[in-house]
Amino acid sequence: MEITILGAGSWSSAIASLLSDKYEVLIYSRSKETKDSINNDHVNKKYFPDIVFNDNVKATTSLEDALKNKYIVNAIPTQSTREVLEKAKDYLTEDKIIINLAKGLELGTHKRISEIVKEINENVRYAVLSGPSHAEEVIIGMPTTLVCACEDETIAKDIQNIFSRNTFRVYTSEDVIGVELGGAVKNILAFGIGIIDGLGYGDNPKAALITRGIHEMGKFAQKEGASIKTINGLAGIGDLIVTATSEHSRNFRCGRLVGRGLSIEEAKKEVKMVVEGIPTTKAIYELSRNIGIEMPITDQIYQVIFEDKNPKECALELMTRDKKSEYE
Repeated sequence: MEITILGAGSWSSAIASLLSDKYEVLIYSRSKETKDSINNDHVNKKYFPDIVFNDNVKATTSLEDALKNKYIVNAIPTQSTREVLEKAKDYLTEDKIIINLAKGLELGTHKRISEIVKEINENVRYAVLSGPSHAEEVIIGMPTTLVCACEDETIAKDIQNIFSRNTFRVYTSEDVIGVELGGAVKNILAFGIGIIDGLGYGDNPKAALITRGIHEMGKFAQKEGASIKTINGLAGIGDLIVTATSEHSRNFRCGRLVGRGLSIEEAKKEVKMVVEGIPTTKAIYELSRNIGIEMPITDQIYQVIFEDKNPKECALELMTRDKKSEYE
């Protein structure tokens, strides 16, 4: 069996390496240079120049060729997913199964990836694979545990069997909304934790933001129809822990640079990778207002990113909000 991976970034490379011990893997890249690097030298020079792929990992710049396979793993950043899937519309037939790895909500529409896919073809089967996982660790075989959510339990179990390895454990779930929203909100919170670190604050405020952030994530996700169990699991708390505490996290690193005084644009250039937490902050900030739910941490991070507010002022406002019960 051959499996397609849309996108040629770090996460695509890690998943390609993981799957290639059992399956043929075809990576879709818009870059001819990356395609040639994978096909000729068996490496992705931009992200993992020292990791050699198995010979059965190939690359193509043709969407038509990439979408001939039944299983299609989407690793394209959220803000670019619709563009690529629209181009692929004629090839996304009912026999295809999309396994989404991207995290975040689309700007403007505030839609999750599953909703974008259904707009393009409501009959395409969809699953999301998410949880605490850095590509840098997966690609060298460090133990990793994720959750695969699909409305069809049979498909979730099929994907579980395809991906599971001695170092890669996959649980199943039917809560697509919860897994998608957990993966989105945790990037906002990780950006905030990075700001705290950049300001030179200690462990106390980090622990507070993580804990209150989990509460905020849970309220928002439940309002959107997710289960609190999902938020308390791998796709929520689990993913938040790894994203908010690691040097591998681009959201944490970008937030830390902002806390140190860099502008958003300067910080993004320094990170040199897509920082999904930035557009996701805007999308969830707007959506939370549309659905009438209070998200004070997200609000303050939004003001830092999009209104150039001083992070120390944000910290002060969070600390001096009206007094209340912890579970109010």
